[in-house]
Order: sequence, then C-alpha cells, then structure tokens
Amino acid sequence: MTKTLLSLGHGFSAKALARRLLPQGWRIFGTTRSEDKFSALAANGVTPLLWGRDALRDAVQQADHILISAGPKDATDPSLELIGADIAERASHLEWVGYLSTTGVYGDHKGGWVDEDTPIDPSTKRGQARMRAEADWLAIPDLPVHIFRLAGIYGPGRGPFAKLRNGTAKRIIKPNQVFSRIHVEDIATVLAASIAQPNPGRIYNVCDNNPAPPQDVLAYAAKLLGMPAPPEVDFETAEMRPMARSFYSDSKSVSNKRILTELGVELTYPTYQEGLRKVLRDEAEA
Repeated sequence: MTKTLLSLGHGFSAKALARRLLPQGWRIFGTTRSEDKFSALAANGVTPLLWGRDALRDAVQQADHILISAGPKDATDPSLELIGADIAERASHLEWVGYLSTTGVYGDHKGGWVDEDTPIDPSTKRGQARMRAEADWLAIPDLPVHIFRLAGIYGPGRGPFAKLRNGTAKRIIKPNQVFSRIHVEDIATVLAASIAQPNPGRIYNVCDNNPAPPQDVLAYAAKLLGMPAPPEVDFETAEMRPMARSFYSDSKSVSNKRILTELGVELTYPTYQEGLRKVLRDEAEA
C-alpha cells in the first residue's frame, strides 16, 4: 500500500526526508506559500500545495503520515491555527506525526549536558513559542505525535564557507559557549527511523556526537579551504544583528543517546568535521 506524507512547511529538512521516501514509492504533499515554487517541487517528485485551508484539509484526509516543519509565527503555530482541528479529527487514522522543534527549548545550561529528560526552560521568545507548540501538539487526543528537537542545521548550501570566502566570517569568542549541530541528511535518517518504529509521545534530541565552540568550527572550515582562521572578536564588543546575538544566549551540550540507542540510528556525520568535508564536496560538485 502506498504511504502518503503531508509535509507542512516543506523546507530544508523535509526535502531531505522526501529524497529518502520517494524512491520507496511514497506519495508526498509539500506545502509552499508561493506558486513560483510549484515547478521545483514537482520536478523533485513532490505534489505541491499552496498554503491554505481548503487544499490542506483535502491532503489531511489522504495522509497517513504528517511532518510539521513550519515554525511558530507571532508566537502561534501556523499549522495548528490553520488545520489543527482537521488533524485532530483524523488523529486515529494517522500512523505517525512528527513535529520539528528546537534544542532551544532547554534554555541556557552554561555548556552543561542536557537530554530529553532535562526540564525545559527556554530563554528566548523563539524557544518559548516552540515550547508552547510542542505542548499543544502533544495535547491532541490520540494523535501519534513525535517531537524532534533539532540542533543547529547545516548541509549543502548551509555552511560557513561563503562567509569565509567573502571575508565576512569572524570567530566570536564567548567563554564556555558551545553549540550542538546536525547535518540535514542525518535529520532525514532520524525521521525515517522513527517512521519505521513509531513511539507516539516520544521526544528525541537530533544532534551529532560533538558539541563544540563555534570558533572551533569556523577555524576548521577555514583549514579545509586552505585559509587562515578568521580573526577572533570578543562577544561583548562584536557587531552582530540581534537575531545572531540571541543565539549566544544559550550554551549547552545536547545528548543524542536516545536516537542512537532507541532508534538504532548510525549518523553519517557524527561530528562537524565529517559534515563540513561533505558540504565542501557538495559545493564543488554543484
């Protein structure tokens, strides 16, 4: 029987999952807010849907799996707001629902370790909105929802190399600052593993094995390019946009033990070193 996935907010991570599922015979509906993107989605085997209740209600009726990638907007979850009631009515007919959240819900732990049992205490408005969205999705009766708390996402076209090449990269130094990361293809691996063995209500951290200071990652990327490491700049005096500065409000090392043990995931890119080398190869081949 053909499986059908409704992808709400068919972006970077969802496209990586689609590349896994389509060769297996899946039918995938992917939403977009722009008809200009229809041809690109269709060319990749995805049935495009313009964001709107009528089209999405029909797709909900056909789907047995739903992936929610669209993030909160103005502190409200757009998918819940638009078709939450329709999904709730369909709950008992769905096999799997995945909500892509963020490790930002844990807040600041001054570089210390967190896992899925760590109480969440987001320190940013983005994290607070994600916390509310997680709770709202989990509260829908009989909905087989799974929460995936993603670390910083990188992959083809999303890496530090462009800034290094154009000379705008800087190594921002803040004591005890560490981030966790995940290559987009490993996100797809985790989602596919969960789809294969659903465990409704379960929460998974999605990150690699190696939390690291951001300046170390940038220095390694420069080494791959054969360039000197960019200059160090103190966080307190660095010129940064408010959004970029807000990412430094949290420092934590995120444990990925659950995806490795419960889902049996073997990461293709267990550290940023393997991941960045692959990103650079992808850019060279593009």
